[in-house]
Amino acid sequence: MPWTLLQRQTVELMDRAILIHLLAGWRKITDHHVSVINMIDLHEAELYLDSVDHHIGQLVNEIEISAFIFVVRLGQLTDADKMGLEWLQRVFGDRVLQFVMILFTYEREKESDSIIDDLKKNPVLEQLLEKCGGRYQTCNKMMNNQSEMRDLVKKIEHLNNENQLQRYTGEMFNTASLKRKELENSERQCDDGRTTMENTTSETGEKLKRENTSIGTAEVSADQPDTDRKEKEKQRKLFARLHLEDSHNKLRAADILQISAHSLQSHESCAEKELIQTFIQKLLMMNYRARYIKANGQDDTQQRDTNSSDDEGDIFDHVLHSTSLSNTGTSQSVQIHSMDVQMAVFHCADGFLKQLMVTKLSQCQYALPLLVPDPFTQQIEFPLWTFRQINKSWKKRDTNNEIISQTHPIYKAETPIVFFFRFGSMSSSKSQLMNSLINEKHNTFFHRNCPGSSRSRVLMDGVVEIAWFCPSGKDTDKFNDCVAFCNLHGDAGDHEKQLQILSEMVSVNVVLLPQLDRNDRNAAKIQNLYKDRKPLICLFTEDESAVTQMKKGKFKIGLKDRNQSDVSEELRRVINDCLSESSSTFRLEDVSKHSDIRVDEEDDDDCRRGREAAQQMVNLLKDNDLTEIKDSFLPHQGKLWHQWSQKNKELHRPQGENIEKVTSVKNTEMKKIRVEQHECDIGSFMKKFFKEMNSNAKYEKMFFLKWLRILMDEHTSADLSDLLHEYDKTWSEVSSLSKLKDNDKSEEHKAKQRDLEKLSDDLQAATFGLEHIMREIGQIYESCSSVKKQKKGLQFDFSSLPSLAAEMMISGFPLELMDGDAAHVPVIWISAVLEELIQKLGNQTRVFVLSVLGLQSSGKSTMLNAMFGLQFAVSAGRCTRGAFMQLVRVSDEMKLQMNFDYILVIDTGGLRALELAGRSTRDHDNELATFVVGLGNLTLINIFGENPSEMQDILQIVVQAFMRMKKVNLTPSCVFVHQNVSDVTAGEKNMEGRRRLQETLDEMTKLAAKEEVYDADRFSDVIGFDVQNDVKYFAQLWEGSPPMAPPNPNYCENIQELNETIMSHASNSRGMMLIDLKDRVKDLWEALLKERFVFSFRNSLEISAYRKLETEYSKWSWSIRSAMMETENKLHNKIENETIHEVEETDLQRELKMTSEEVKKLMSEFFEKDKNKDIVIHWKTSFENKIKDLQENIVRETKRKLNNILQQRDLKKKIDAQKINHENTLYEKSKELALKLKDKATDKETLKKEFDLFWEESVKKIITDNPPIKEIDVMTDVRKILSDICESAPVDHQRESRDIFCVPSYSDYVKLKKSSGFEGFVANAIRSFQGMSKEVEAQIRSLVTNVSEQTYKEIQSFNISKMGYNISCIQQLTGYIKAREIEHQEGSVNYVLRNEFFMDLVYCICKRSKKTITDQHRKFRDANDPVMYVEKKREEYYSIFQKYCHGATSAAIFGEIICQKLKEPIEQSVYKKTAKELRDEMRANCESLNGNRSNLEKHILKTMAKEENFNKYMKYIHNPRDHFKSLIRDEVSQYITDNFSVSVLPKMKENIKLLKQKIMEAAHESTEHVQENRGDVGLWLKSFTQKLSDVLIFSEKDLSGVKNDDVDDFNLLEDVIRHKLPAIMTDISSRFNTKSFPVNLDNKFRPDELLVDHFCQCCWVKCPFCYAICTNTIENHDGDHNVPFHRVKAVTGSTFRDTTNLCVWICTSSVASNNRSFYPNDSDDTVRYRDYRTAGERFAKWSISPDLSELPYWKWFVCRFKEELEKYYSKTFEGSGVIPDEWRKYSKLEGIESLQYIENLSSSTSQKIRASSNTPEES
Repeated sequence: MPWTLLQRQTVELMDRAILIHLLAGWRKITDHHVSVINMIDLHEAELYLDSVDHHIGQLVNEIEISAFIFVVRLGQLTDADKMGLEWLQRVFGDRVLQFVMILFTYEREKESDSIIDDLKKNPVLEQLLEKCGGRYQTCNKMMNNQSEMRDLVKKIEHLNNENQLQRYTGEMFNTASLKRKELENSERQCDDGRTTMENTTSETGEKLKRENTSIGTAEVSADQPDTDRKEKEKQRKLFARLHLEDSHNKLRAADILQISAHSLQSHESCAEKELIQTFIQKLLMMNYRARYIKANGQDDTQQRDTNSSDDEGDIFDHVLHSTSLSNTGTSQSVQIHSMDVQMAVFHCADGFLKQLMVTKLSQCQYALPLLVPDPFTQQIEFPLWTFRQINKSWKKRDTNNEIISQTHPIYKAETPIVFFFRFGSMSSSKSQLMNSLINEKHNTFFHRNCPGSSRSRVLMDGVVEIAWFCPSGKDTDKFNDCVAFCNLHGDAGDHEKQLQILSEMVSVNVVLLPQLDRNDRNAAKIQNLYKDRKPLICLFTEDESAVTQMKKGKFKIGLKDRNQSDVSEELRRVINDCLSESSSTFRLEDVSKHSDIRVDEEDDDDCRRGREAAQQMVNLLKDNDLTEIKDSFLPHQGKLWHQWSQKNKELHRPQGENIEKVTSVKNTEMKKIRVEQHECDIGSFMKKFFKEMNSNAKYEKMFFLKWLRILMDEHTSADLSDLLHEYDKTWSEVSSLSKLKDNDKSEEHKAKQRDLEKLSDDLQAATFGLEHIMREIGQIYESCSSVKKQKKGLQFDFSSLPSLAAEMMISGFPLELMDGDAAHVPVIWISAVLEELIQKLGNQTRVFVLSVLGLQSSGKSTMLNAMFGLQFAVSAGRCTRGAFMQLVRVSDEMKLQMNFDYILVIDTGGLRALELAGRSTRDHDNELATFVVGLGNLTLINIFGENPSEMQDILQIVVQAFMRMKKVNLTPSCVFVHQNVSDVTAGEKNMEGRRRLQETLDEMTKLAAKEEVYDADRFSDVIGFDVQNDVKYFAQLWEGSPPMAPPNPNYCENIQELNETIMSHASNSRGMMLIDLKDRVKDLWEALLKERFVFSFRNSLEISAYRKLETEYSKWSWSIRSAMMETENKLHNKIENETIHEVEETDLQRELKMTSEEVKKLMSEFFEKDKNKDIVIHWKTSFENKIKDLQENIVRETKRKLNNILQQRDLKKKIDAQKINHENTLYEKSKELALKLKDKATDKETLKKEFDLFWEESVKKIITDNPPIKEIDVMTDVRKILSDICESAPVDHQRESRDIFCVPSYSDYVKLKKSSGFEGFVANAIRSFQGMSKEVEAQIRSLVTNVSEQTYKEIQSFNISKMGYNISCIQQLTGYIKAREIEHQEGSVNYVLRNEFFMDLVYCICKRSKKTITDQHRKFRDANDPVMYVEKKREEYYSIFQKYCHGATSAAIFGEIICQKLKEPIEQSVYKKTAKELRDEMRANCESLNGNRSNLEKHILKTMAKEENFNKYMKYIHNPRDHFKSLIRDEVSQYITDNFSVSVLPKMKENIKLLKQKIMEAAHESTEHVQENRGDVGLWLKSFTQKLSDVLIFSEKDLSGVKNDDVDDFNLLEDVIRHKLPAIMTDISSRFNTKSFPVNLDNKFRPDELLVDHFCQCCWVKCPFCYAICTNTIENHDGDHNVPFHRVKAVTGSTFRDTTNLCVWICTSSVASNNRSFYPNDSDDTVRYRDYRTAGERFAKWSISPDLSELPYWKWFVCRFKEELEKYYSKTFEGSGVIPDEWRKYSKLEGIESLQYIENLSSSTSQKIRASSNTPEES
């Protein structure tokens, strides 16, 4: 589309003729055809308007016009200019304004710099511009600058786009022309008025022309309200463009200080809507380039057309012949000024963000807002609060020329102040001149030539900024002392309040002005400044003279055409002279004393109240020695806490012979310290703190905490500074003395060294901050928790203290994780705080833990502060000690990308800290490094400088820490940050640095591997590490030399790159749950306390995950077992009903398929979705194989059982046939008798008499043919068999009382094998003296237990209840036991089992099984003894007999017989189904049975403690499996008894009801089936039994002897069953009771037996030392055996070698010892306990973690049953085995309560440790 431009120039009118000239033809430029039409002063040809009207109309109707260019001479606005625009509007109509752009022309370049001031101070010009939509461009008068012309074309193009390509058309002109003609009359009437207006305008224009050097608004008072309105409109538009319309006080620090997508991006330019975020993010990183960010498309710089002609030309030639720019402009015509972005943030930020922002500006060495006009209220604000966190340090020389270091809070610093301001518009930049005085290499004050500057500045006028020059103590310093410089932006004449305040407070006034003019509106102000006694320096922009003293203290300097360096040097010299003569100083706080300004601290009620409260607290500290404050006001954390910490370390690192006694003593001492802590008073200081924290609103609390930190720093800073100065001085003296020869320095050196240590202690004592208050709260909490009492003087429950700390963490305050003074982690406190965090943030909250390690003062805290906007202490003397943790929130948008909600940053005290010199720094550093590396998902290793020795020190510590993590299966990652690298851009150098680092790491790995006994040659063997991507090189922090150097932008860019790397690591990590972090802290610290970290570490997260997996495995295996039990029951019924005749594994697998698939699905979901899936995935394959093996085993075992039933079914067919024969004989004979007596049916007595006679004769016949089954005497059979086997040792009756399962020793059963020769003789003698070893005892006890288990299974397989008992059962058992005994003795044992062993084992096993065998045989006898069985049927037969006598039909009688036959199967089915349901219910509801094995064991220990039955304890210790079984059976029996009426009976009734429905359905369906198929009674019976075969043991054979050929009325048969069945059901139900229930249950379907089978299918391996049982729920499990806690060894009868003294050692304390040993496997060689895994296979498979906790349970047991133990084992607690007195204080309740701390598994790895042994060896 073509462009047509109309241009108007204000040139002298040469001719009044109409000049409309088309200068050039069409030319295509940037895809547009452009033509320019020049309209020369047409507005002055208004008299000829009629004659030109048709020419203009003709023009616009032929050509559409794109733009009207209105040219105005800059600084020379005339009335003609104003009238020209009015004429344009009148001729072309109002719509023409949307196409108008003003072009300002200038002669000199500097004129263009004042355009902003011209626009602001000239309302006429501003109105003119506003009419044109604010569109303007500048260019020189000759219009020969190609760049300016391109900019003009670009803006025309933008105008075109704004108008949506619409042009000014002839139609618009015609409309305007008609309207003009209609108004012509009124226009003539207004000619006089117009003339008057023109004259006024002309006068105004002339006046403005006279005052063009100082255009202001004061003298155009009539237009002031309009100007204010325009200013507000500009401000509104600015905030709108920055998307801050609704953000007044809405930008919150909490929202800014979070990880967002924006914070991870680095921009030099961005969209306007992102300017605020980008500015803030860069500022938080201390990147001073934050001020230089531009919005996209606002870059006005374009490349010149180097090929353009040098010929002179005018604007038309340049427009036509230059290349138009593409449409890259933004939607806004004016670039946003960088300082407007800064001030917009300032105005819209809350108090905390403002303070953070100003603090960061100060760190960037930028000037700070001192007096700020509020754009919303126009009131001047003094933001004192924002200065409160700023400290300035400098060095100066005193009168002795010695350098003095000073550090002050800037609001307290008393310094001279130099005030710069200007009157009028300047060609020179005041701010730029000030920068040359302070730091010529840095733009401390923003000026017009800075990147990001623009001609539009909205929010800076009237702002006073302040900056300080801080000397370095060098000769090159421009000023000898700290000097403040203030800069008033804008014309000082327009900002009288600011001018008044500053000019009164300053030491020197510096004013810039063009020239002096008595008629100037500011002349009076300048005169007053001259008369004032304060020094005044006048800088004249239009004066060329050098510095001139007008009178004392009054100077003038010309600036025009002078070298700026010379001017700067002159000005500096004059200012120094003035300052030397002036004694006045300035203190920032004094500004608040001025009236009519708003002080932010006073105006904010929360801030004011917070300060008042904090001040009250700090006032309490006054008049107290700083080094004694903590002892006086914070007594809980001082000496007592340090003593407790030291004793806790000693407790975990025991020395001496009697560890148990030492441990008990230490525990007692520690409790005593806790009591002393608890008795300490809470002083007024802490009470005030608690009051404020518990009573105030959120923001008031935040201000209170901030103020408390500020005021405490202020209170301590002076004394700390003096101490540091004294420390430095003494350190220098010690260093000097160290260089002397020994003879010269001895005594003096020692004295100075003592002084240095005293100063170090004083420094530590004098450091007092918020972290110490929080430490005090932690110790108050820990002491209260330990003594379990409320604190005296505490106005609220101590349990709410962790909530207070958690709220502070959420609000962004760091919390001390490791006390740097005590070098200890307050685990109780930290765990409680983290628990509160979990409660407040949700138990699913995940964190990514970022740890930082590095040498002291290597810039760790600075790096973190820059990266995340944190505020870790970084100032001298306040370096981080210990470790602090701080939460950084992840924004909601980033949570979708990350797998966590927060980053937890852990900042640590420096390694190799000077203040810890000589205090085991190596151990401290290793502890700290291991602790934070273990906690971190990612660890930043910070290396400062390029000193190889320092690198080597830290790398060895770090590598060793990572190696420890590798050995305990923790997999953190790391990134190395190499700071202060001189040339980070040198790629080759960095590659070389990486290579050297890799070599050093590998070397350190080899060294650490030796110390940690680990096989690793390279660092990559220890941790996944990419030397290319995981090593970052950082530039120097400062760009120049402090204290005036700003942060290096390259350093900030490095921070951004590191941030991106961290987020990359984080996005590939799942972090950890907060609840897991809590456990990890405890695990790591507990392990570190015990010195041998790898040996001691217990991974609670892994333990918890494994325990959950075990619980799930228990559910999965239970599902499979339950499903197979259902299948077994169903197939058992079918076998008994003879509907199946063989069972194959494939059949069982098919039946189990659905459950198997469901279990697989559940397993898959668990491993994929569990919160700890990254951990449990390691066990996935193992557990899948275990489930597969379990399923195969269950299928095989079920097949074996069912095939046994099949075999036994065939074997008992003879018995069943006899029963059926008897029943059928009786049935037929009773039927015959009934037919004979049919006519006497009404005579009941006769019928009864005849039937009784018949019955007695029939029973006698049966007895004659089939003798009754006798009672059995199992033990008599046992004695007989044993007598036959052991003829040489007849069984006596005395041995009956000896229980082989409970004997304390098997020595009486063993005969040691004799060795030959003299050595053999000696060995025999020693063994004879020492007795039988524990290893032999364990072997025999294992044999006894195993044989007992297998014989129990054998007895179950006999199925005595179905097959009956005979002596062959005992013969099989004895044969099996004998075979096992022989097999055992043929193994590698050095002893022979006596005959008594075999006899007692058989006897005890059979005695145990006697009741089971007898009960089962009684069931068989009841069911199969002819007399007993027939007697039970008597009433049934009499009933049928009566029916026959009364002439009942065959169908009716057959129906009744069926009901009678169903009675027993129904009863069996109800019992079995109820038993299964009870089993499932108890698994869910019974406390002791609803968990895993560990839970059951805990219940057993509690139960035994309550009962205090010593014999049960011995059974539990020596035969745990038997005890478990007994307890499960007792639990089930008790559960049934307690819940019979509420649970058991309802289930039985429901099951009998369901069976009744099933039977009636089977009868009805069978009737229909027979009728449809016209079948007989045989078909009916077959259908009926088949339909019930799954649920009842009932088949056709049960009715095979009953003649039913004449049954043909099947409806009647069905009706009889329907009417008779309820009575049968009622009869069965009436016999349901607590006694009959267990008796009538089939043994293999009993709930207790099913639960025994489930719980006892686990690991039963015993600890080789104390017999504690492995708690793993899986038999033959992978990995080590574990146990929650071990026992005192005396409970097993263990003694010290060659003594009868019972051993009071505990396994876990023994392995923690360096000097305890034992004799393994009867060896004469000792093995240290800590190396127990080397003692043999059964030791190597156990994981025993060092643990010195109190374990009250077994200590209580030993004290409670001391005499019983001595009697049972025939040993004594004497000599080395004396029970420590401290054990006797434990009560039974404490013992039981200690069980709740059982952890299910321990996970640790042993290593070889070499140490000396000097304690008695234990046998």
